[in-house]
Amino acid sequence: MKKAKRKIHRCTCKSCAKHPYEKTAQQHQAINRVLLELNERNRRRFVGVLANEKGRGGTSQLAEITGLSPTTIVRGRKEIEHSNKKLPSG
Repeated sequence: MKKAKRKIHRCTCKSCAKHPYEKTAQQHQAINRVLLELNERNRRRFVGVLANEKGRGGTSQLAEITGLSPTTIVRGRKEIEHSNKKLPSG
């Protein structure tokens, strides 16, 4: 069975709409190119990590950038937090 090829998501944020060739737009495109190569679980977790780095509002911002639902991103954030608790300290 052949794997369906996904298309790269186009970010819908205001910055990308106004300035599609500037650094922010290039960063958003890079995020979406990486997501093409990941399976569903790893996409969710990768975007969860990025949302955690952004802090407050990160989930909604990454939803706009990636096209993933906020629910999916929150799930990825929780999976990352849960997996971090299993790591030995030190």
